[in-house]
Amino acid sequence: MFNSFSTALTGLTAAELGVNVVGNNLANLNTTGFKASTVSFSDLVAQSLGLGTSDNSVGLGTRATTSQNFTQGAIQTTSGPFDAAIQGDGFFLSQDSSGVVSYTRAGNFQVDPNGNVITANGAHVQGWTAVNGVLNTNGAVSNIVIPSGSLRQPTATTSMSLSMNLNASATVGQPDASFSTPIQVVDSLGTTHVLTMNFTETAANTWGYTVSIPGGDIKTGVAGTPFPIAGATGTLTFDNKGNLITPPPPPPATNGIVAIAIPGLTDGAADMKINWSLYSPTGQPNITQYAQPSATSSTTQDGLTASELVHVTLTNGGLIVAQYSNGQQTTIAQIALASISNPETLIAEGQNDFQIGPGTAAPVIGVPQTGGRGQILGGSLEASTVDIATEFTNLIVMQRSYEANAKVITTTDTLTQDTINLKQ
Repeated sequence: MFNSFSTALTGLTAAELGVNVVGNNLANLNTTGFKASTVSFSDLVAQSLGLGTSDNSVGLGTRATTSQNFTQGAIQTTSGPFDAAIQGDGFFLSQDSSGVVSYTRAGNFQVDPNGNVITANGAHVQGWTAVNGVLNTNGAVSNIVIPSGSLRQPTATTSMSLSMNLNASATVGQPDASFSTPIQVVDSLGTTHVLTMNFTETAANTWGYTVSIPGGDIKTGVAGTPFPIAGATGTLTFDNKGNLITPPPPPPATNGIVAIAIPGLTDGAADMKINWSLYSPTGQPNITQYAQPSATSSTTQDGLTASELVHVTLTNGGLIVAQYSNGQQTTIAQIALASISNPETLIAEGQNDFQIGPGTAAPVIGVPQTGGRGQILGGSLEASTVDIATEFTNLIVMQRSYEANAKVITTTDTLTQDTINLKQ
């Protein structure tokens, strides 16, 4: 008799869906990276009760649909070494044991016993892992694996430099005309050796130099006695403004470089060949001669001792950095981000993960802050986008809508009974 039964029933169904959405949003108030859902209502196709006139056109009720709002959630600082938050657009990628790729905004990552970086539900985080110290982000993404407890081999010193001043006020033959300074170098086995750089003024603006190593470090040396390194001798001359002029700066490449060869090391390491740079890469002299006491301001050398991995952390930009016991830091991996132009078409599969839907644009994978992808913040997590005040307001609205549509049904039922009673 009346279409109001079915019309009101669509209202009840829509209001019920709205209550379910509010309940799900509130349940995920504290879920990392959760995106709140919203309910949209639309009217059903109207039917005409007359002869084609619009005056008697009546709708058939309402239809409710849900969608997720991919707005930016608040960034919260955490203490987790592998926590990551996306600031801007993009999704983390993960792959489960069956090879299924999922997309998520939840960056509460962990490391399993095998060194794999995984999501909270055990899927492998995708990105690029450095191979032999080289990180190539142009290749295909794969599981990120962190070396656990690995020992880093030593690197022998091949170049060194000293930033220093020699006293222009020194008097030849006096104590202030002699100056020595140490520098530590590393051989191929990771053993450290202390070279002593000796400088002696021989004339105005002229200094001679020699280099020695402890005698116990050389097979032909005597322990406790400095061993002079053959060939590591020469003369430095300065102009009247205290600038080094001999040896001259490069080019040619041999100028400004003192070759130091150290053969026959006691520990059995390979013979050392070190280039002592008297000039900076820009051609400025590392050694000056001014009327100030002779002193060394800094030393540099490129050797590294053997070291163990002591700490790994995820930094801004999605870089995973390893710190070794010798103080060196190395980037060992890069987390990838996927850019999806229409994320609202993604299909939620639970565990904070999404799958590609039929209408989803193809994800474009790359590094953060490129191609419209956002930034990755280390030591942070993205909070849920659920607003409790908004959800309680929506809950009241849905409750009133349900009650109103229920009232329509009871009223229609009363009218139906009255119509039936007209026969009696």
